[in-house]
Amino acid sequence: MLTRSTIDRVVAAALDEDAPWGDLTGEALIPADATARAELAAREDGVFSGGDVFEAAFRLTDRAIRVELRTADGASFTAGDTLAVVEGPARAVLTAERVGLNFTQRMSGIATLTARYVSEIDGTRARIVDTRKTTPGLRAFERHAVVCGGGHNHRFSLSDAVMAKDNHLAVLRSGGADLTAALRAALDRLPHTTHVEVEVDRLDQIEPVLAAGIDTIMLDNFSLDDLRAGVAQVAGRAVVEASGGVTLDTVRAIAQTGVDVISVGALTHSARALDLGLDIRIGD
Repeated sequence: MLTRSTIDRVVAAALDEDAPWGDLTGEALIPADATARAELAAREDGVFSGGDVFEAAFRLTDRAIRVELRTADGASFTAGDTLAVVEGPARAVLTAERVGLNFTQRMSGIATLTARYVSEIDGTRARIVDTRKTTPGLRAFERHAVVCGGGHNHRFSLSDAVMAKDNHLAVLRSGGADLTAALRAALDRLPHTTHVEVEVDRLDQIEPVLAAGIDTIMLDNFSLDDLRAGVAQVAGRAVVEASGGVTLDTVRAIAQTGVDVISVGALTHSARALDLGLDIRIGD
């Protein structure tokens, strides 16, 4: 999903935003022939993500810069570790520094938070997945970071799968449609390879949805008791996803209800950027 073309397109736009007419400070203060060595240093423990993105910030600024990644995406690290080494023309290294850091700090923060959620549900049948609550334009980066943390991706976009949520169902009900019949009609129109998921917010909504033959049912904002009842009611006829109100404090109890999937918007919309620094040593 995270291709080189996607990386280069997004990183190039970020570099253009940060230095649209060049780096005025570097050009005014730094000699044109100065070189620099910079070490990407971890200032706290975490899970690394965004190595190729970090490298692209420097490569797209000046191809004379060399980036040695010392930590692979998905690897854990501790405070004090050197995660990458950058060497090249000092002006260019300084120009790319902030963009490279912004991306890898953000992505490593998501990977680290995801790893905490995954650790909390260890030993259960559930998997942790992300949502579409991503930063516009950065979805591929953020979802890659979720995978680096041991999580899984939900549908990537509106074009990937059918997911009928509460507002879709509200429109259907306002027109007097029978939910089961409407879902069956939709399935008849879709290719057989298309995955169909439907959200419900009450136990009595489960049976009409299952009767249509959908693939996944989302139990949204259910209590733990209702999640257990919902899993028993579905009885293997569909994948069961739990969503809403998921935190690090609640996720294990949710997983222990027997659900198959737990979607967590906080992985991408509330992750804190990890504290990484680029420490520069000027060469001779």
